Amino acid sequence: MKIQYFEDTDTLYITFSQKIPTETREIDESTLLDLDENGQLCAMTIEHAKDRVGIPEVKFEKIST
Repeated sequence: MKIQYFEDTDTLYITFSQKIPTETREIDESTLLDLDENGQLCAMTIEHAKDRVGIPEVKFEKIST
């Protein structure tokens, strides 16, 4: 997984897999999902990220089982 924040456009882009998206679905006017040819999630775009997800207070935690 890769998380990128583009400050100039206040956009958060999260890549979940290296597969090539073939379709983009709009969840709402500020959230887009990129899907591969099998309908699996590849990436997510969140616009207006500061207000919607609290940038820069993003925390990542990996938990081993």
